[in-house]
Amino acid sequence: MSVHHAARAAGCVAAAGAAALTAVLALADPASAHAEVEADAPRALAENVTLTFVSEAESDTAGFTELRVVLPDGIAPGDVTLADAPKGWKLKPGDDGYTVAGPVLRTGADAEYKVRVRQLPDTGQLVFKTLETYGDGETARWIELPGGGVEPEQPAPVLKLRAAASDPASADPSESASSPAAGATDARLAGKTATAQESGSSTGPIVGSAIAVRAGRRRVVAGQAPSLLRSIRCPRSRPGVLTWNDDT
Repeated sequence: MSVHHAARAAGCVAAAGAAALTAVLALADPASAHAEVEADAPRALAENVTLTFVSEAESDTAGFTELRVVLPDGIAPGDVTLADAPKGWKLKPGDDGYTVAGPVLRTGADAEYKVRVRQLPDTGQLVFKTLETYGDGETARWIELPGGGVEPEQPAPVLKLRAAASDPASADPSESASSPAAGATDARLAGKTATAQESGSSTGPIVGSAIAVRAGRRRVVAGQAPSLLRSIRCPRSRPGVLTWNDDT
């Protein structure tokens, strides 16, 4: 093959590749801009969950001015509050969802906002159909769901959820762990109390009787209490028999 033919062949291959790439980009362009949703706690039955929505701009002539979301089953419009949004944007509840709207964003700027949901339903995924309105009146409808093995051109934002926490895992571990320890502590305290009571019952009457006997033998007046206490000695004889020494 001559150099001329080789150059022509290479040129044809390059041109075909460029045309194919252009076709792929043209087909992919409609899906390049889309709406997404994320959660800080993507778990079924989770409470006070913050959802972040992002709508990517696809218009070259106008910016976003309104986003309308249809809520999935299990989430009521009254359970949704606005956590963050572009300056001047407000949330307005509707019959089946809510609308976040405000001053027109600059052309090409994505619209991002956050809402707080009181509690997520017990399900595996949530679909948030979204309608995006631009300042020139154009509306993008991200409401399609995948089906039949066909990828939708304008898919609705879908949030995948983990399974709800089981009862043992959701129970307060401090309560289950503290109960046995508290019981053991109470038992030890009860044992010590019983021992102290037994000890007190055997020694208390002896000391009290000794003082009573001593007081009976000698009239105690002010200033004699120390002598009286010094005169009381501990037993030195057989168990159960008390002997006393009077040094005064």
